[in-house]
Amino acid sequence: MTLAHPRPYQQPRDTHPPLDFAGYKSTGLRAPTQRPILVPQRLTEVTGPLLLGEIGPNDHDLTRQHEGEPLGQRITVSGRVLDSDGRPVPDTLVEVWQANAAGRYAHARDNWPAPLDPNFSGGGRVVTNSLGEYSFTTIKPGAYPWGNHHNAWRPAHIHFSLFGRAFTQRLVTQMYFPDDPLFPFDPIFNSAPEGARGRMVSTFDMDTTQPEWALSYRWDIVLRGREQTPFEEPHE
Repeated sequence: MTLAHPRPYQQPRDTHPPLDFAGYKSTGLRAPTQRPILVPQRLTEVTGPLLLGEIGPNDHDLTRQHEGEPLGQRITVSGRVLDSDGRPVPDTLVEVWQANAAGRYAHARDNWPAPLDPNFSGGGRVVTNSLGEYSFTTIKPGAYPWGNHHNAWRPAHIHFSLFGRAFTQRLVTQMYFPDDPLFPFDPIFNSAPEGARGRMVSTFDMDTTQPEWALSYRWDIVLRGREQTPFEEPHE
């Protein structure tokens, strides 16, 4: 009996950004120069370690992680994590990180002249419930320059990381806000195929906007299938 060779990885062309996109300069430095090799996952990779850990009481509310109130427009971002058949995916660790309202990250390497907010660190985490739902309260991030090309500015966005039940099961993507005027000028957003870009854009939801408290945005994350959310790293 002979074992079949694992089929080679094929980057989906209709959903995910290419590994090397001409307008996005740093991809030319980090994209592989040879075809990626599919490494079979063994028992240790698919069964552990578990990554959920303990979720803190304010991990889901980025506006309550410090003593004072952060500056900017308070928003809620909520949605579901779904599989290719629209079924909810429970017990998924969802992490977010983002810039503050002035478009600056609380990070040592972010030093452009926009103010830091001592009451906003920009990171949060939740675990999806039995219906695959997640929800964060945060501040709407600002745009920021990033030096990729002349007068380059990133549209407002929130980074999302999703972990499954093992270390190898991680997906990374970005969520944008509707009608951002910077969309046509951003090579990261435009590196995704045109038909898939709308899946990275959230929807404003007046029905769940909280009076005198927070605007509401909804964004579902689809892991596989025809409506799959574009992700940043190679995966099937």
